[in-house]
Amino acid sequence: MSTDITSDAHGKPVQQAGTEHASDKMSRESVTVIVTLLVATFVVILNETIMNVALQRLMTDLKVDPPTVQWLSTGFMLTMAVVIPTTGFILQRLTTRAAFLLAIGLFSTGTLLAALAPGFSVLLLARIVQAGGTAIMLPLLMTTILTLVPLSRRGAVMGNVTIAISVAPALGPTVSGIILDHFSWRFMFVFVLPVALAAMAIGAKFLTNVGEQGSVKLDFVSVILTVPAFGGLVYGLSQIGGNGGASALPVVALVVGVLCMVAFVFRQLKLQKSDAPLLDLRAFNFRMFTVSTLLMVVAMMALFGGVILLPLYLQNILHLQPMETGLALLPGGLAMGLLGPVVGRLFDKVGPLPLTVTGSLLLVLTLWQFSQLTASSQLWWVIVLYAVLSLGLALLFTPSFTTGLNPLPPHLYSHGSAIMSTLQQVAGAAGTALLVSIFAVVSASSGFVAGMQAAFLTATVISVIAVVLSAMMRKTEGAAMH
Repeated sequence: MSTDITSDAHGKPVQQAGTEHASDKMSRESVTVIVTLLVATFVVILNETIMNVALQRLMTDLKVDPPTVQWLSTGFMLTMAVVIPTTGFILQRLTTRAAFLLAIGLFSTGTLLAALAPGFSVLLLARIVQAGGTAIMLPLLMTTILTLVPLSRRGAVMGNVTIAISVAPALGPTVSGIILDHFSWRFMFVFVLPVALAAMAIGAKFLTNVGEQGSVKLDFVSVILTVPAFGGLVYGLSQIGGNGGASALPVVALVVGVLCMVAFVFRQLKLQKSDAPLLDLRAFNFRMFTVSTLLMVVAMMALFGGVILLPLYLQNILHLQPMETGLALLPGGLAMGLLGPVVGRLFDKVGPLPLTVTGSLLLVLTLWQFSQLTASSQLWWVIVLYAVLSLGLALLFTPSFTTGLNPLPPHLYSHGSAIMSTLQQVAGAAGTALLVSIFAVVSASSGFVAGMQAAFLTATVISVIAVVLSAMMRKTEGAAMH
């Protein structure tokens, strides 16, 4: 990564962080910037879940088994987990416009490559390139909102972000279901590409620069450490169950992952003394940031595993077609997205506690009910359960993001967003890997339904931790602007 990129000022004035905080009014430029980023984020997140319904078709077309095909999802999340820690650095070195064009450019390239992929290996590579772009887009959106939106309106704006972040994953399975009923799986990517290119054109024309550029140096040792640290953990988790403990490699990967993670943390603590960490861990000095981040991690572990298992259940046990599977999951996702702004406004009024406690209790209840599903369960009941699960998550996500990021001072915005997004992806990948492994082991010996019940029961146990963390949530004030 050459340092010359940062001198590419586009002749546009850089807005100073905090200029918007003088009043509760947002300028038209600020609204344009946020809307452009929201649309782009919607597209890249839609792509994250578009694969779930297609996994069955891809296994047949590309002649691969379930643990292999799962890497199209796990590999995507893993790449995000490795790239996101560098986004704190990227967002401080590049202008908003340059960071946006880098993100959407990577995403579009990966999408084109996926549409043309001749086999599984190239498709996996394409997903990894896509993930690189997605990884930069999410923290860019969060950091921009924190810089431009007055504190009193953050809950409401974060609620609108929930629309992009929740409706997109909900529409993913439906869109891919409709496409798979009529076309080849390649059209899932052909469909997304024009929208991504349109977002790129709009961003190139209208995006102005937000916040201040820093002159931080990139610490290559930290970047190199992220790969075995996050990669080792998720690879180890996903393989241990699949191999039934027959191979020593997953255990070695886990041990290497843990050791590299420890080394990464120590490296950041050392670099903080000279104000040059890749990921500034001082955000954890803020108690509500720590609690909120842990709550997100637990919710993501439960959610991602469930989102991968449910389409498998609907297609294999209830014998739904891909399009019907997508439509069955749609009400839940729409409920989650449409409730986002409502939850955001409620949050601005009552704070996080009532919302997160209710949300986490709903999470435990619905996951437990999923673990009770059998081959004779009714489709309408599955749809209702998924809608209630989505309601629970809507009550968790907006309050967690906002409560966690509010108390941070402006120089920690990009790092706080990056830490939250990184741990979310690691948790999602670990949750998927863990639950799919449990599902594979139990279903091999006791059948498909028993495997799914065991996996959902594990998700239920994990989500109990969310109830404890939710009870610790308190309202946070914004940091004083420097």
